Amino acid sequence: MFLEKSTNNPSQGRGWIEVVVGSMFSGKTEELIRRLNRARIAKQKVEIFKPEIDKRYDDVNVVSHNENSIRSIPVQNASQILLYIDGMDVVGIDEAQFLDDDLPAVCNYIANQGIRVVVAGLDMDFQGKPFGPIPALMATAEYVTKVHAICMRCGDLAQYSHRTVVSEKLVLLGEKDNYEPLCRKCYTDTKTGFKD
Repeated sequence: MFLEKSTNNPSQGRGWIEVVVGSMFSGKTEELIRRLNRARIAKQKVEIFKPEIDKRYDDVNVVSHNENSIRSIPVQNASQILLYIDGMDVVGIDEAQFLDDDLPAVCNYIANQGIRVVVAGLDMDFQGKPFGPIPALMATAEYVTKVHAICMRCGDLAQYSHRTVVSEKLVLLGEKDNYEPLCRKCYTDTKTGFKD
């Protein structure tokens, strides 16, 4: 798929993939921004991407729930990221679950060019099932960090994004008006006849 090796990257073969996953409101984007800002402090060349579909807070910037933001390039698909990696030390990708199934191959290609790749996304959809390209990406990543929200019903650690509105659409962009983080027990209690 991606055969040509770039020679313009100063990292020279020290690339790897870091994946930050969790439910909604768990701090994934906040952690992504923190890691990318630290790379910039270290004088590394950083570029960040987000799916074009995600315009909840801003059309261009990646914005966390705490309203921290960082400039990004919106992309229609994972392969489009390759147009912007030349000369980069670090590539960040937010809301990666909304990108296509080429994402793991794209991230592995970028890491093989000696670039550090930091990806943030939901690991499960609202039904509690693995979401999009994230599981395959987690399998090939060197580092996986799972962050947790706080269950809105009992206060325990939450790993599920429970949809509070009626819709069977897999992708339904929303915030606190559409979703709440829940722990396993509270999430399971919301499902009548829950089956995996």
